[in-house]
Amino acid sequence: MKTRGIHRLFFLLWCICQLGITSLEGARPNILFAIADDWSFPHASAYGCPWVKTPAFDRVAREGLLFQRAYTPNAKCAPSRACILTGRNSWQLKEAANHVCYFPIEFKTYVEALEEHGYFCGKTGKGWGPGTALTRENQPRPLTGRGFDKRTAPPPARAISNNDYAANFGDFLDAVPVGQPWCFWYGSTEPHRAYETGAGSTKGGKRLEDVERVPGFWPDTATVRQDMLDYAFEVEHFDRHLGRMLEMLDQRALASNTLVIVTSDNGMPFPRVKGNLYELSAHMPLAIRWPAGIKKPGRVIEDYVSFVDFAPTFLDVANVSPRASGMAPMAGRSLTAIFRASRGGWVESNRRNYLVLGQERHDVGRPLDAGYPIRGLLQNDWLYLWNAAPDRWPACNPETGYLNCDGSPTKTLILDNRRQGRDTGHWQMCFGKRPPEELYNLHSDPDCLTNLVTAASAGKTLAAMQKRLRAELRAQDDPRMLGKGHVFDEYPYAEERFRGFYERYRKGEKLNPGWVNPTDFEAAPLE
Repeated sequence: MKTRGIHRLFFLLWCICQLGITSLEGARPNILFAIADDWSFPHASAYGCPWVKTPAFDRVAREGLLFQRAYTPNAKCAPSRACILTGRNSWQLKEAANHVCYFPIEFKTYVEALEEHGYFCGKTGKGWGPGTALTRENQPRPLTGRGFDKRTAPPPARAISNNDYAANFGDFLDAVPVGQPWCFWYGSTEPHRAYETGAGSTKGGKRLEDVERVPGFWPDTATVRQDMLDYAFEVEHFDRHLGRMLEMLDQRALASNTLVIVTSDNGMPFPRVKGNLYELSAHMPLAIRWPAGIKKPGRVIEDYVSFVDFAPTFLDVANVSPRASGMAPMAGRSLTAIFRASRGGWVESNRRNYLVLGQERHDVGRPLDAGYPIRGLLQNDWLYLWNAAPDRWPACNPETGYLNCDGSPTKTLILDNRRQGRDTGHWQMCFGKRPPEELYNLHSDPDCLTNLVTAASAGKTLAAMQKRLRAELRAQDDPRMLGKGHVFDEYPYAEERFRGFYERYRKGEKLNPGWVNPTDFEAAPLE
């Protein structure tokens, strides 16, 4: 009898343990979403870049997954972040396709949905924006969660934020109710401009020769290389705070069931990158870690992944139905099949072998507040772009300062070279008007320098990509495909000072929005 009693006791203890394990495995994960501001692929040491050191990003990749083909559908801050938050492409988001817009009330974010389903949500730094998001009661709408921004620290260089992002994350963790899952948005304002010129060298210990290659659309000069090193210094600032956050997860025994995603919103703030749809513009670094939910960590993933995949992934792991949550139908697909796979390389090759891109109005400075509409398709390392209004200036009008390109030493150099007759084609590549269509082989031409639209050898590829792009856009009810693309130009700016900027400037008002240099404005319109 004693033996039987002991056996029953052991059986009861075993059952309790199994219930505990099942409960732990079924627990909804915490979510840490870390997003840099203006950071391009492949500028991380995990990708083999020698002049940008990112040990925290590398750790996430090593202990999770490193993605080789992650793209934002729209390479500008506000529309890119809107895609992340809603799981919809920007042309499906009405006003939110534009920069500095009013965020439409009908589109719920994944953060709002998770909060309604038991998650404690917060953010530090830059959330969605720039723009205005209001509730139906005309109150500020925290699209990315309650703000935790009280902690500050001396920045390592001028123009870097004094937000102590990691300390604010610690405050957030202290505020999370016991036993409640949480979702946190870490949005640094680095490496967004401005930069302290020379900081990459004087404070970061970097050398000009560390930059192994300057993209072919910029002059290879000391000025440009130093600008790139200053950008790298700010990327590393973002990464240091991420490292401290990972350590906090370790210290609080939260790492195992916390899904960590690290990426950026759009490409680096340099000419022909941010605010465009070329390879360096839309291709983003991406590493994901979730010890309790990712099988066989350390894999490198080749599948095409879009930012619209993040929202459905977060709802999926949180066991929240998109329909029940009240979110609009999403264009993205959950990444959990990749998490559960045991192999790297192409995991879902039949489902993730192409992506659709697009943009509308970025910044200000064209007649009648017009944007520069583009739609594009990525497939098999080819990039096809359809420029729907090629008569417009891609970077906004020259006489208003090429305002869809942040002021920088690199921008100034290219503009000065043109004015002084020293340009060798860089101005045209960065600021000149473009043809209606562009086609690039990214394997042999990652800088997108050779347009193959008229190449006979690329004829079949071009025809197939044109057909697929138009079919995809029609299926997504893109206004551009329905003869209603003008609506994007007619949505008002959320800031009065930007409305009618071009016309007011041409009438003699002294206007400068603040993110470009006075010398960026041409003395007269260019033909």
